[in-house]
Amino acid sequence: MMRTGLLRHTEHMDFLRSVPTFKGLPEETLSKIADVLEEAHYNNGEYIIRQGARGDTFYIIAKGKVKVTKRNSKTQEEQVIRLLQKGDFFGERALQGEDVRTANIISADASGVDCLVIDRESYLQLISTLDDLKQIYEDEEDKAGVDSEYAKLKLTDLTMIATLGVGGFGRVELVQVNNDKNRAYALKILKKHHIVETRQQEHIMNEKKIMIEARSDFIVRLYKTFKDRKFLYMMLEACLGGELWTVLRDRGSFDDSTTRFYSACVVEAFVYLHSRGIVYRDLKPENLLLDSTGYIKLVDFGFAKRVGHGRKTWTFCGTPEYVAPEIILNKGHDISADYWSLGILMFELLTGSPPFAGPDPMKTYNLILKGIDAVDIPRKVTKNAASLVKKLCRDNPMERLGYGRGGIREIQKHLWFDGFDWDGLRNRTLVPPFVPYVKSPVDTSNFDDYPEEEDNPPPDDLRGWDKDF
Repeated sequence: MMRTGLLRHTEHMDFLRSVPTFKGLPEETLSKIADVLEEAHYNNGEYIIRQGARGDTFYIIAKGKVKVTKRNSKTQEEQVIRLLQKGDFFGERALQGEDVRTANIISADASGVDCLVIDRESYLQLISTLDDLKQIYEDEEDKAGVDSEYAKLKLTDLTMIATLGVGGFGRVELVQVNNDKNRAYALKILKKHHIVETRQQEHIMNEKKIMIEARSDFIVRLYKTFKDRKFLYMMLEACLGGELWTVLRDRGSFDDSTTRFYSACVVEAFVYLHSRGIVYRDLKPENLLLDSTGYIKLVDFGFAKRVGHGRKTWTFCGTPEYVAPEIILNKGHDISADYWSLGILMFELLTGSPPFAGPDPMKTYNLILKGIDAVDIPRKVTKNAASLVKKLCRDNPMERLGYGRGGIREIQKHLWFDGFDWDGLRNRTLVPPFVPYVKSPVDTSNFDDYPEEEDNPPPDDLRGWDKDF
């Protein structure tokens, strides 16, 4: 019996460590919180929290899944906002004294949901500071309001203007909504048959789920999705400044100041993603788009995954030159893999090429496993820049800057960023190093020219794996 109790206490401690709310608290305090956690079970379909009701309880999901819904003020219908699973948490506003629930939480698992529960009174007796509490749902109402603009939009309402990109997956087209010539969007068109052939179904569904929720000035917006018998469609924010890779190709490399600005934009995107337990896993200049103001945004979330806090994933993915050693060695990886890739990006922007680049992927992986200390860093790279690259590209993920107790702020406080105006970046008042010329909402001059599609139409795919797309 004692052994069972100890195991349960250890498991509760592990859950608490994975929640940003409690990250950084002393072990003694965590242990006390673990002692007062209660276990609760909810049957499939049972309401755990009701919107508008008063509550004083915080929940961590120990087993199963729940869905978060909000009532539409106009139609009174419940709209599903997101799904939460083991390790996720909700109701944290109750610990701050805000006791009116802003969303419904409903058990959505056939075998039911198990939660670890703590009430406000017990919590306040154990801890006095609430500064680190995360407000996960603070902008959900805003999200629903913005997206309602596109709720009734149909694929037939879009007019194709030009091609922005072509790949094995399909194409990206610049489109406009009928009768609105002042705005344009990027329509990513994916061949369903190709997705199945390359076994990318889960990746595509992850991409949709993560991007449709994302609200960051440093991440490309996904406004709406469509599907038919042959294709999936993602209607995205159009960033008409083109790819950062194109600018890098034309210039050869960037100076310290320019690299710092673009790296900082990536850091801000990671702040947003990592605080939500999302690992990106595909950082490279090709996936950084310039908007018309010269700020960059992360795009292409095909490898992104919500792993939760304190958990790892084992999927092998990424661009060879940017893959972290723990991915190559199949040791499991988490957000620290993104810090590795940030170091690689810095090196490529400063020098024009990544530090590990062999004639084929296997040789590239072997170079990566030799480590960053085996790389000759060009003299033109400043001492502080080289220092940050090396601290981000440590072989041991636990040793990487950004992964310690101070989190990603450790990167922002590094000497290379000394004096950098982070507030100006977030407020978009900081002047970017390069402002692309974009003369209109349909100006594609910053993209390469692509021929019209000549392929035969792909076969239909009616297997239903994309029913939630």
